[in-house]
Amino acid sequence: MSLDLSPYLDAIEADLHDVLTPVDGPAALLYRMMQYHLGWLDAALAPTEAPRGKRLRPLMCLLACEAVDGRWRTALPAASAIELVHNFSLVHDDIEDNSETRRHRATVWSLWGVPQAINTGDAMWSIARLTCHRLTALGHPPESVLRLMAILDQACLELCTGQYLDLSFETRDTVSLADYMRMIGGKTAALLSASLGAGAVLAGAADATVACYQACGRELGLAFQITDDILGIWGDPAVTGKSAASDVLARKKTLPILYALAWEHDARGYDLARLFARPSLSEEHVPAVLAVLDGAGARAYAEERAREHIDRALRHLDESGGRGPAQVALRKLAQSLVGRRT
Repeated sequence: MSLDLSPYLDAIEADLHDVLTPVDGPAALLYRMMQYHLGWLDAALAPTEAPRGKRLRPLMCLLACEAVDGRWRTALPAASAIELVHNFSLVHDDIEDNSETRRHRATVWSLWGVPQAINTGDAMWSIARLTCHRLTALGHPPESVLRLMAILDQACLELCTGQYLDLSFETRDTVSLADYMRMIGGKTAALLSASLGAGAVLAGAADATVACYQACGRELGLAFQITDDILGIWGDPAVTGKSAASDVLARKKTLPILYALAWEHDARGYDLARLFARPSLSEEHVPAVLAVLDGAGARAYAEERAREHIDRALRHLDESGGRGPAQVALRKLAQSLVGRRT
């Protein structure tokens, strides 16, 4: 029998609402911008039911906690903190990528301006830090809370480092596959690793168990980003919310692109390299790019790499010693990341 995940997701949403209750006075809009980004308000700041994301990271934190000792509700502040860290990075990422929409809605910066959006993201990060302190009142020993905060702080630094590398790739002529893996190891994998590790820490797991969950999360993050790269080129716009081949038009150096560039170089061809050397690409260039990707087998290569990372994640999960329906749910979530459409 499958584990019903709705109690976990409902608890996460309720806890986030408690954390982000607007303060009275002239600063109320700061909290409402955060609530807008999380999908609770529309652009006129009226209540709505907008797309909110999967809440994958906090969910995995709670499931890891339950798989070790079953007391997942005591980890809710950590789950909320993880989701706020994730969303602070998205608010800033939208600015850095000049993205006017996310999940079919206007981004915070496009509605309220770049300065307010930067500040909104900063506020979400600060609230995430403060939220962790609530764990002590729920019975967690101070040393566990400090360890959890250290894990989360390290993940934040790795996330920012990964974002730096991603931005730097835009102006670099050459990016190796190893460079790419280092980048996504920080930008995407670090927070998923921290999410699972945090749940295990708060359950009082042994160091070896925590390490297994962290390694599982890292591999899941790598698979998640590679799958995202595939969707950025071949995904259905009606499902992903982005135009077809959006990453191609942005000349993003994602895994399929880097693999095709390396393949083309070895074959002494330069069509893709010349296209990506242009100041910009338009829709008329997309078929030529896709033709090179198809000739290189770039999609199949990326799909195989994603499956390899999922397989490694599942091995680490099995080695963790976690048990029960929550452990089974983690396995199913991991397997669902490959082949997803959004």
